[in-house]
Amino acid sequence: MPFIKKYFIYLILLLLTFSGCSNNIFRRADVKDTPINVNDRIKKNIEEGRGIRFKKGSSSGGTFDFASSNELWRASMDVLDFVPFSNASYSGGILITEWFDGNSNDKNEKRDLKITVRFLTNEIRSDALDISIHERKCQSNGTSCSVNKIKSELEPQIGLAILKRAAILEKKQFSKNSKDYLSKKRTTLEKKK
Repeated sequence: MPFIKKYFIYLILLLLTFSGCSNNIFRRADVKDTPINVNDRIKKNIEEGRGIRFKKGSSSGGTFDFASSNELWRASMDVLDFVPFSNASYSGGILITEWFDGNSNDKNEKRDLKITVRFLTNEIRSDALDISIHERKCQSNGTSCSVNKIKSELEPQIGLAILKRAAILEKKQFSKNSKDYLSKKRTTLEKKK
């Protein structure tokens, strides 16, 4: 019996919900009110608020959030290719390497390094990167490890190498685009003659 009461209550709630809906769900479409051309129909639907647009107006292109289009990201991957990454998040703007051997001078301890690169902007400038290096020192028997952030002359060297590589990649991309543009421009001028 309680089972039937529960379904009866759900049925009443459902009917009350749908009773508030418009009784004009299906409108008759007239051929004279509906444009035949697809572009005109799209425009009319958007004006009436029944359509969606994926781009603004007729302009094309835009910003890309792909790592392959960012010279700074690609340059960082190129410069740090000697070590695997534990985290490489383009959308988060961070690269973190795995621990790698730091060549300790002391035979009784093992020294490992980890490099973190934070991207502060996509522009190729001196303040676009924040590079930090962490050092892990462990005794040779594998006990008593300590991890510290260190200041090293390696940080500015890595930053400079990344910026130089990014500038080269940007210049190559610019020259490639300009060659394509100039070649298209010449053929257009030749066709006019």
